Amino acid sequence: MRVIYLCILIFSFLVASACNPARPVSVSNTPIDRNRMPRTNLPMPPSKPVEQLGWKIFDSEKEEKFGDLKGKVVILDFWATYCPPCIKAIPHLKELQAKYEDKGLQVIGLHVGGKEDAPRVPDFIERLKIDYPIATPEDELTYSLLGTDNRIPQTLIFDRNGKLVKQFVSYDDEIKKQIDETVEKTVNNE
Repeated sequence: MRVIYLCILIFSFLVASACNPARPVSVSNTPIDRNRMPRTNLPMPPSKPVEQLGWKIFDSEKEEKFGDLKGKVVILDFWATYCPPCIKAIPHLKELQAKYEDKGLQVIGLHVGGKEDAPRVPDFIERLKIDYPIATPEDELTYSLLGTDNRIPQTLIFDRNGKLVKQFVSYDDEIKKQIDETVEKTVNNE
C-alpha cells in the first residue's frame, strides 16, 4: 500500500512540475506578446505634429504642410493610377472641388503608387483632367493617417480646424453618398 501511495505522490509531483506556466492574459483590448511587449497595428505617433507634415506638389519643388490649409475643409485622397476605385472617385472629387471651392473646400490628391507608378501620373492627370493639386505625401504623413492599412483609395475629410471628420476606404455609390453628406455638413458647419 505504501508503494502505491509513493507512486501516486511521485506521479503527482511529476505532473505538477511538467505544467507550463500560464501565458500572460490581456486585461484590455491591447494584445500582449510573449515578451510582454504590446503589439498593435496602430501607427506610432508622428515625430512632429500632423500640421507640420505635408506633401510635395507633383512635378514641382513646391512643398505644402497640412497646417497651411487651416481654415479650409480639406479632403486628402490617397490614390494610385493602377487603382480602379481611385479612377472612379476622381471625377466625383473634381465635382466637389468645383461645387464647394468658394466655401473653402480644398481637395489634395496624394499619390501613393510608388516610384514605379510615378512616371504614369502626368498622363493620368491629363487624361482625367484633374484640376486639384496632386502631390506626393511625406511617408510619415501617410503612416500617421493610414497606419498599416495600405488599401486605396482612402479619402479623409478634415474640418476647418484640421480635425479628422471621417475616413473612407475604397469607393462605390454608397461611399460617394456618404462623402457628399460629410462634405456638405462639414463645409456648412461654420
